[in-house]
Amino acid sequence: MLHIIFDNPVIPGNTGAAIRLAANTGAQLHLVEPLGFNFDDKHVRRAGLDYHDLASLIIHPDIDACFASLPDARVFAFTTHTEKYFHEVQYRDGDALLFGTEPTGLPPEHAEHERVTSQVRIPMREGQRSMNLTNSASVAVYEAWRQLGFPGGV
Repeated sequence: MLHIIFDNPVIPGNTGAAIRLAANTGAQLHLVEPLGFNFDDKHVRRAGLDYHDLASLIIHPDIDACFASLPDARVFAFTTHTEKYFHEVQYRDGDALLFGTEPTGLPPEHAEHERVTSQVRIPMREGQRSMNLTNSASVAVYEAWRQLGFPGGV
C-alpha cells in the first residue's frame, strides 16, 4: 500500500478529490493538522462523493505523529526546490508521498525532516509555480502504483 500525506491541506475540494484518489488506488490518505476546513464542508463531501467509506483516511495532529505511524516507510517530499524528478525513484510498497499545503507548499522543516528519504519534483514548464495539489498527488501515486504493477487494479 502506498501512503499519500497532505500536510495542512486548506482547500476542501482537493481533499475530497484525494479521498477519491485513495479509494481508487488503494492508497492510504494521511492528513496532517491543522486542516483548513472540517469534514462537514460541502466541498469535501461533493468532491469525495460517496468514496469516503471506500478510502482509508487517518488524521494526525502533526507531522511527527504522521511519520511515527509509518515507521518503516520511505518518505518522498514533493517540492519545487530540488532537481531530482519523481519518476527517477524506484518506488516500493509502503512508500509515503508527502505534499505541502496548497498556497505555500511544504515548509522547509517538513521537506528537510530527518524522516524524509528524498525530495523530488514533478517536471513543469519553466516559470510555473506549481500544479494543483491533488493533480500532483495523482501523477505521483499513479507512477508509483504503475511501478508496483498496479496491485489490486483492474
